[in-house]
Amino acid sequence: MGRTSETSAHWGTYRVEVSADGRGVVAARPYPDDPDAAPAIGNVASAHGHRSRVARPAVRRRWLERGPGPDDRRGAPDDEYVEVGWDTALDLLAGELARVRSMFGNRAIFGGSYGWGSAGRLHHAQSQLHRFLNTIGGYTRSVNDYSRGASMVLLPHLIGAPATVDLRGKPVSWRDIAEHTDLLVSFGGLRRSNTWVVPGGHARHAGSALAREAGRSTEVVALSAQRDDVFADLGAEWIGVMPATDTAVILALIHVLVTDGLADEEFLATYAVGAERVRRYVLGDVDGVPKTPEWAERISRTPAGVIRELAHRMAAGRTLVNVVYALQRGERGEQPVFAALTLAAFLGQIGLPGGGFAHGFGSMGDYGVGIAGAPLPTFPQGRNPVPDFIPCARISDLLLHPGEEIPYNGGRLRLPEVRLAYWAGGNPFHHHQDLRRLRRALSRLDTFVVHETHWTPTARHADVVLPVASTLERDDLAAGAGDTRLRAVPRAVPPHGEAREEFWIYTQLAERLGADFAEGLDSRQWLERIYEEWRAAPGSPPAPPFDEFWREGGVALPREPHSDRVFEAFRADPAAHPLGTPSGRIELFSVTLAGFGLPDLGGHAQWREPAQWWGSPLAAEFDLHLLCNQPSHRLHSQLDMGAASQSTKVAGREPLRLHPADAAARGLADGDVALVRSAQGSLLAGVVVTDALLPGVAQMHTGAWFDPSAPEVVDCVNGNVNVLTRDAGTSTLTQATSGAHVLVTVTRYEGPVPPVRAYEPPRLGSDR
Repeated sequence: MGRTSETSAHWGTYRVEVSADGRGVVAARPYPDDPDAAPAIGNVASAHGHRSRVARPAVRRRWLERGPGPDDRRGAPDDEYVEVGWDTALDLLAGELARVRSMFGNRAIFGGSYGWGSAGRLHHAQSQLHRFLNTIGGYTRSVNDYSRGASMVLLPHLIGAPATVDLRGKPVSWRDIAEHTDLLVSFGGLRRSNTWVVPGGHARHAGSALAREAGRSTEVVALSAQRDDVFADLGAEWIGVMPATDTAVILALIHVLVTDGLADEEFLATYAVGAERVRRYVLGDVDGVPKTPEWAERISRTPAGVIRELAHRMAAGRTLVNVVYALQRGERGEQPVFAALTLAAFLGQIGLPGGGFAHGFGSMGDYGVGIAGAPLPTFPQGRNPVPDFIPCARISDLLLHPGEEIPYNGGRLRLPEVRLAYWAGGNPFHHHQDLRRLRRALSRLDTFVVHETHWTPTARHADVVLPVASTLERDDLAAGAGDTRLRAVPRAVPPHGEAREEFWIYTQLAERLGADFAEGLDSRQWLERIYEEWRAAPGSPPAPPFDEFWREGGVALPREPHSDRVFEAFRADPAAHPLGTPSGRIELFSVTLAGFGLPDLGGHAQWREPAQWWGSPLAAEFDLHLLCNQPSHRLHSQLDMGAASQSTKVAGREPLRLHPADAAARGLADGDVALVRSAQGSLLAGVVVTDALLPGVAQMHTGAWFDPSAPEVVDCVNGNVNVLTRDAGTSTLTQATSGAHVLVTVTRYEGPVPPVRAYEPPRLGSDR
């Protein structure tokens, strides 16, 4: 008989059942009192001991024999690795880090690790890597994120930095909505599956229960290309909008408010600047094109009468306008956020309980829980003396165009020459776009280093692969923003094979390089240190000493509601509590943005035709608009080989959803294998036919492991959508990702179907 252990991940807290010998994971189960446990828990047991686990340090044979340098063969399906001992691997890596630093400087090291590898407060892969690189002199870093990269740059220009932080950390809550909101209008839907995920994890999933409660008293309208892109039990009204056209619909709603006398003129005069500029634009005084509902219907296929009626309903009561993160992850992605904020201002309800503007409902599980985030223990990263950085979505540009400049936030960034990239806890083959281009970029490196638990696509492109302990194989602390409990996460099983904690790896490397990573402490001592420092810090809740905390399994965190929201204080007294903008008010026209003179973004919200939409010239060849959503049964690409993720596959690979009319026109039926092509690449997918989509729209989930094992057929036989998506910034202002949708063509695949080899380890030799 085995034992049961509690653990935590970004998808929640759950129990694992350990085998009688204490080494294997038999099962993983949610807690019975979790109101909405994540299906991703079902991946844990089958993935833990999977054949794709990295068991020993491994070095790419060509790098080992030829030395560091660019290599177009990096990531080839037939590449071979040599398993080596830890001392050999660490000596090789320390020597390469020393070479790059001495010859090119620390700016030639890129500290990657954009990722979600661990929910732990100590064993957070990104924090540990950055701390290590800081101890040896720093690194070129990335800023912003793939989730909200466009918004994070845009919104401070419109509402100031403090209010931008509040939109994420102290938004209107679901309880506010239940009590005060008559109508919640959400552009991009309200996906239930996204609420299963919280950075750091939560003790229990509360967001969906709170949303259901709000749905009993609040009318919900979801505008999306997918009818099922919303909580099923909210009873939401669905309004179909073609992808990339939400901005046109929003501008038409503003047009109705203006022409029908429904705009809140007093609010606009008191709390905003630039309303007259917007008014002239939507009326057509600027370009001769009134932004009427009929105009928007021609662009979005949303009926004009529906738009007009919705505008009147929004003006009739307390309305909250929400934009999901996905809408800004596309070309012109700033515009729907800019336009929705403008719409909320014209309604005049920003700063009122349950009204105004929100950006994140349906995008993250901690959004809207209504609890002020308590301080949490952190592992200090030190200071990075290297000033160079890139927006995180510009990694391929960095490697392909060293020395060149790119525009960013009104200025220019010079791209440094990077020779070594060090990645831990993340998978750019999930987050990044145009994988052909990314592979060319990675081939330019002298050395690519990856820490991994499994032979992911990223590991299969690395020169040095170090096996690291998983969350189940080390002690840690866990909690997320707005959580109910700081949890002890004890090790459930010993590390797989020769895997080691990353803390140990960095300690060993730092010693070889004459640096101090660990400060004389092991990981258990650091765990106690960050806990005790947190416990003693001002503002921390009452908490017992570490030994008692560990024995009890955790400590309760305060459940204090949000207070002092920036918008509420601003509305109460704009002179005493101005926003952090040049005017101190909401900038519906930004003089700063207009002054940048950017070719693709002006001073107010505008409809500008993107290349990737159904009305563009490109659609003549690529006639379906593919939405690329986050998956429901895994977190990003994590544990794609697990049972829950595999249960969603069709024909052994990632499914492609098509409207019945689109499927019939292409001779496709449920279970068929389809060839999907874009201007960037191609893949195979299993067909699912559903009327939950608008005609002309297709949908796939992101995160299928990249499988280039049959290049004579397609770029990926397993259905990784990022072989299709464009690696282009949303705009020259933000340089964020544009991977949420892409134009494609879909046909029946007629040839022999190649097997999926994504979950097999590479060819492995040994130094033994």
